[in-house]
Amino acid sequence: MRNPTVAGQFYARDTSGLEKEISRCFGDLDISQQNIHGAVIPHAGYMFSGHVAAYAFAQLPEADTYIILGPNHTGLGSAVAISQDTWSTPLGNVETDKELGKSLAGSTLDVDEMAHMYEHSIEVQIPFLQYRFSHDFKVLPICMGLQDEETALEVGNQISSAIKESNKKVFVIASSDLTHFEPENVANDTDKYLIESIENMDVHEFYRRISERSATACGYGPISAMLTVAKSLGGRTGKLLKYGTSAEVTGDSSSVVGYAAVVIE
Repeated sequence: MRNPTVAGQFYARDTSGLEKEISRCFGDLDISQQNIHGAVIPHAGYMFSGHVAAYAFAQLPEADTYIILGPNHTGLGSAVAISQDTWSTPLGNVETDKELGKSLAGSTLDVDEMAHMYEHSIEVQIPFLQYRFSHDFKVLPICMGLQDEETALEVGNQISSAIKESNKKVFVIASSDLTHFEPENVANDTDKYLIESIENMDVHEFYRRISERSATACGYGPISAMLTVAKSLGGRTGKLLKYGTSAEVTGDSSSVVGYAAVVIE
């Protein structure tokens, strides 16, 4: 069992409080399933990025399995690590798709729970899925410590092949925040520049722009792997639904973190 690591920090620890917190994030958003093929969703504390994340979650389609690709902030475990534990949150337990995980394991991706033990980037996405969907879905958490372009493309291509062979409805989420700890005007400019290449689904250009700006988006590998999967499944263009920064909450525009909700249509 993978127990919550950041409950009580990034989101409410108790069931009722968490449901109310997520409900506030959705606010008056229209919640309806859209024909989308992937999404970029931020992973900060709900008070900071939950309202941005909700824009993407409001459009997610029902799926048998949600693959959640997140960066490895802790440095623990394998370079690209699959979890096959049951994941627990204050809203209940979610099983992992062991069959799909098994089909991916053995080359670039390893089954390794250590990489997931204290990592928040995937954990914070799961309560949103539990709140949004009542059907019996599974998740497949994949934590990327290695995020170079070659690895991201390889991970994306392997996931694409596994999905096509599985005969399941699978949706891929890339968990990522954008610019970290820059003045708000710098973050806005850099993030707009990066989001443009995500919308164009151009992975190579995305990496070029990250290098050019020395950008600090933490989940660039997961984003690129997701884009690779989405393109192979029929995705043609990205659409920015919502952008914001931590300054909206803290009032401090001198050092912000950027958040974006982007879906692939």
